[in-house]
Amino acid sequence: MTLKFSVNSSDAIATYVCTPDTLDDLLATLPPAAATWAHAQGFKGAYGQAITIPSEQGAITCAVLGLGDEEARKRSRFHLASAAVNLPAGVYSLANELPLDAPEYEVLGWLLLGYAFDKYAHHPVKERGLVAPDWIDVTKIEAIANAEALCRDLVNTPTSDLGPDALEKAVRDLATAHGASIDVITGDDLLEQNFPLIHTVGRASVTAPRLIDMRYGTTGPKLTLVGKGVCFDTGGLNLKSGASMGTMKKDMGGAANTIALAHMIMALNVPVQLRLLIPAVENSVSGNSFRPSDILTSRLGKTVEINNTDAEGRLVLADALTYASEEDPDLIISMATLTGAARVAVGPDLAPFFAGRDQDAQAIMNGGKAALDPVWRMPFHDPYEHLIEPGIADLDNAPSGGMAGSITAALFLRRFVKNQDAYMHFDIFSWQPVAKPARSKGGFMQGPRAILTALSDILGV
Repeated sequence: MTLKFSVNSSDAIATYVCTPDTLDDLLATLPPAAATWAHAQGFKGAYGQAITIPSEQGAITCAVLGLGDEEARKRSRFHLASAAVNLPAGVYSLANELPLDAPEYEVLGWLLLGYAFDKYAHHPVKERGLVAPDWIDVTKIEAIANAEALCRDLVNTPTSDLGPDALEKAVRDLATAHGASIDVITGDDLLEQNFPLIHTVGRASVTAPRLIDMRYGTTGPKLTLVGKGVCFDTGGLNLKSGASMGTMKKDMGGAANTIALAHMIMALNVPVQLRLLIPAVENSVSGNSFRPSDILTSRLGKTVEINNTDAEGRLVLADALTYASEEDPDLIISMATLTGAARVAVGPDLAPFFAGRDQDAQAIMNGGKAALDPVWRMPFHDPYEHLIEPGIADLDNAPSGGMAGSITAALFLRRFVKNQDAYMHFDIFSWQPVAKPARSKGGFMQGPRAILTALSDILGV
C-alpha cells in the first residue's frame, strides 16, 4: 500500500481547524450561514468533532475540525486525524494555521488514516485525501508514512506467508528499491561461519534460519540496526499457552521496525553508512529443538545456560550484536519485541528504550516528542548484572524470579556489544490492541520516528 498526498486540486474542500476558544473567531470569518449551520449541528470545536458546511444547493463549501482543549489533547495522539476520521470521503486542504506542537506529524496522522491491511480480505477505506500544505516536507512525510505502512504490513502478515525466507525477500526488495547490497547466511552455513545461537534457535523449523545483512552508503558515521526476526515463537519446548501464542506472528516486530527505519534513512538520503542485520528464525518444536538446561556457546565465546527456551530472542540478537560490533560502528541500535516485562512496565503505547549515553537518551526523548512517537527511557541498571550470571555458565538467558525482566534482558544483550556506550536497545510491543485514529488495530511502527528525528543530534548528520 502506498500512502500519498492528493494532487493539488481546485476542487479540494477548504478545511479549518479550531479549538473551543477559537471557534467564534473562526466562524466570524465565514459566511453567516456557516455559523448558523455549525451552531444548529451542535459543533463546539470539541476534540474529534468534524462538520461540513453546505451551500444552498447542498454541496460542501468547507469543513471545520475541532481540536478540543489542551486537557483533551493530553489524552490522545494525532489530534488532526482524530477529527478528520469523521469527515465524509473527499479531497481536503488545510485552510488555516494548525495550532499544534508537531504540525508536520499531525499531517502524517491524516495520511495514516488511509492505511488498511487488505492482503487477505478487502477492507474499504473511506478516501479522505489531503492536499499537502505548503509548509511541510512532502518527501519526508510520505517516506515516513510508507515506512509505517511497510512495518504494519510485515507485522500483520501471518507466518504462513512471512517466515524467515519471506522476511529475507522483503529485505531484498527494499535493497533493490534503494540500490543497497545484501548478503544472507542460511542454514548450516551459520554454524560454519560461527553464528551458533542463531542456528540453534531456528534449526527446529522447516524453514532454515538465516542472518540477513544489508548495507547502504559509503560515507558518514556508521549506523548499524539489529532487528529481532523471530517470525513465529511457539516458546520452543517451554511451550506458550494458546492465548499467549495467538499474536506471535508479531515476534518479528523488531525486524519490521528496523526495516521501516532503514527505508526512511535511505529514502531521505540520511548521510550515514547504514547496516541492517536481521537474524530471521522460527522458534519451533521438533526432535532437534534446543532444550532447557542446555549450555550454548555464542559467537563471542560466552556460554549461555538455557533456563527457558521462550527467551530465544536475546539469543539470536546476541550473535548479531557480536557481529555488528566487529566493525566498530558509531552507533548500534537493536529493536525487539523482547519481554512481557516491558509491557507490564509501560503498557502498549510507549516504546521503552535503553541507552549507554545520557545525551543519546535525551535526543531520543526529544525526538519522540517532536515526532509523536512516545518513548520512555529504562535503565541499564548495573547492580542487576548478577541476576544474569547463573554460575554454571557465563550467562543465564532467563533469570528466575521474574523481576526487572526488561532490564535483565537488556543487560544480557549489552554483554555482546563491544562499545557499550554507543549502544541503544528498544524493547517494543509493535502492536496496537485497539484501533485509534491513524493507528489501525494490529502491527504498527514504534520508535523509528523518534530515532530518525534524533540522528542529527546523536551522529551529527
